[in-house]
This record gives sequence, structure tokens and C-alpha cells, in this order.
Amino acid sequence: MTATRHVDLPSPYVLRRGGQLVGARLAYETWGELSAARDNAVLILTGLSPGAHAASCAQDPTPGWWEAMVGPGRAIDTRRHFVICVNSLGSCKGSTGAASIDPATGQPYRLSFPELTLEDVAASSKHVLDALGITHLRALIGPSMGGMTTLAFAVLFPGFAVNLVLISTAPHSLPFATAIRSVQREAIRRDPAWKNGDYSADAWPENGFRIARKLGMVTYRSPQEWRSRFGRKRVNTPDPRPFEREFEVEAYLDAHADRFVGSFDPNSYLYLSRAMDWFDLADHGGAVDIALAKTQAKRALVIGVTTDILFPIEQQREIAEGLRHAGAIVEYHALPSIQGHDSFLVDFERFAPPVGDFLNSL
Repeated sequence: MTATRHVDLPSPYVLRRGGQLVGARLAYETWGELSAARDNAVLILTGLSPGAHAASCAQDPTPGWWEAMVGPGRAIDTRRHFVICVNSLGSCKGSTGAASIDPATGQPYRLSFPELTLEDVAASSKHVLDALGITHLRALIGPSMGGMTTLAFAVLFPGFAVNLVLISTAPHSLPFATAIRSVQREAIRRDPAWKNGDYSADAWPENGFRIARKLGMVTYRSPQEWRSRFGRKRVNTPDPRPFEREFEVEAYLDAHADRFVGSFDPNSYLYLSRAMDWFDLADHGGAVDIALAKTQAKRALVIGVTTDILFPIEQQREIAEGLRHAGAIVEYHALPSIQGHDSFLVDFERFAPPVGDFLNSL
């Protein structure tokens, strides 16, 4: 049984860079009850890889990707809020993306999928709200790539969401993050099995995708965590083949790659990864501060982590200062979590209190 529902997008659906989709749809899930006044909706926009299943529910008891944050009595309290989580356009977890069937050919889009931006992801998400009859949000929440999409949504639809929760995100990618994602994409494309995106369901570019995921994991956690968690520990049974894994940190990366490969479409990964690199909030007015002022945000919670090397803390500080300069009441937290960029997925003791307090004050 699944709790996932779908909304059909207008057809054809025209994207920011000129491409279009026919018969596209978005997957989403909800928790809680929408009030009679339809004024308690909270929208969560996700990072690159999660689907719409942020938390378990009666229809689907499988734990969600943000299980500890979403639910009755949790930071995002489904007793008070009607919570919606949308799977991004371009993903492969229920929404139309590169792995979906192109109705014109009967085959997967693959690289014929049009160029995708985070503005497209944001704009398409609003159609879910329109279908639910929601004309304004109590709060808009976005971690990581979802925070970028939140900024895009806020500037595209000024005043629709005046309370923003921006977590471990940025107004644009710094060169380090772009460089990492560039190497990840190249690892996928250099795999002979990629076949210019025309791989089959039973012959994915697994080797390249594994390397891409491992490289990502290195940046999602912090050097401090790697040192404290693994140190110089060796695995109990080293692989006897030359240059194979010997250290526990290598085994950890292997395990993460094993879990991820096969659960996410490589072409979809390429599209969303590139969309993150293309995003620049300053495109909406010429400067970040100008764009932030356009959002008409009244209150904002901005959270970052001092050990994040992918979206460094100064980028969250830039957002907080820009929103404050635009007249918003801003609460800013620089958390000392050791887990780096992924802290919002694991360090709930630090993340849950400020998120819960902010939402409960609305």
C-alpha cells in the first residue's frame, strides 16, 4: 500500500529553458488534516535524492527519509500542520523525469528529457498546492537542494509563503560544490554502460554511479566525523585483491554506494545535479539581496552547520542577513553538528528544537 498521490501538470508543460513535457505529473504525500480555512499547510521541498515519503503513515508504515522530524508531536507536528512533501520534477521516485516514458515515443526520455532548472522544480510544485485548493502556506521548508528550490519558489511566487525554513542551503553553489558535482557527473558518463544515457534497466552504469555516490558521501559528512568515527581502523576481513578496501571508512562508503545504486536513476541524478549548479538566486534581480527582498518573507528560520563543506555556514549567514536586510524577522542558527552537510538527516537533537519552536510560533 502506498500513500503517494499524483497531480497532473498542465500539458504541454513549458520549462524555463524552453523545453516542454506532455502528460507530466508530480508525486506527493500528505500528513495531518487541512483546516477548514486552508491556512495550516506546510510544504517540504526535498534534497536531490529523497522522494515524497518523508514520514510513515497508516497507508505506508515504512519509515520516511525525515521520520524523526515529521509526525504527531514532532518538530513538524502533523497534529497542528497539514504537511505536504513533493517529489521533485526530474526525479525518479514518482514524478516525471528522465526515466519516465515519453508519450511521443513509448520509450524512456533519457537524454531527450528537456533541460531542467530548480525554478522548474519550484514552479511545478505549486501545481500540487493549486490542486489541493491551497492559496497560501503557513510555512515553506527546504533542506539542501530543497532550500534552493524554496528560495526559487519564494521569489517566483512572492507572498505565497511568508514564513521560510531554510536548512543547510545556499543562494548558489560555490566552485567547490560545483566541482564535486561535475566530477560525479563525469564518473557516470565515463562508465561504458552509460551509453550516452541509453542504458537498459538491467545494465546500469553501476561502476560510475558508485564512484559518484562515494564522492558525494565524502562531502556530505565532515572531516571531523571521518576522523572521530573511523580513525585508522581496519576492516576485520580485508579483501585479498590488490588495492581493494582495507579501512573501515572504505567499507562504509561501499555500503552507502551499494544501497544507493539501483534505487535512483543515473540520468535523473545528472539532471538534478546540473540544476543545482545552474541555480543562482541573483538571476532574479541582479543580486542575492534584491532577490531575497522580492520574496516578501516576513519571518525566516535559517539553519546551517559549522562543519558543512558542501554548503558552508557563510552561505546560510548570507541568506539570513539578506532576509533581515529586506525586513524579515530572522532566526539564525549555526549548529556545531559534527556530521557536516548531512546533519539535518541525523542530528535531530540539534535540528528538531529550532524547527519545532519556529513552526509552533506561527
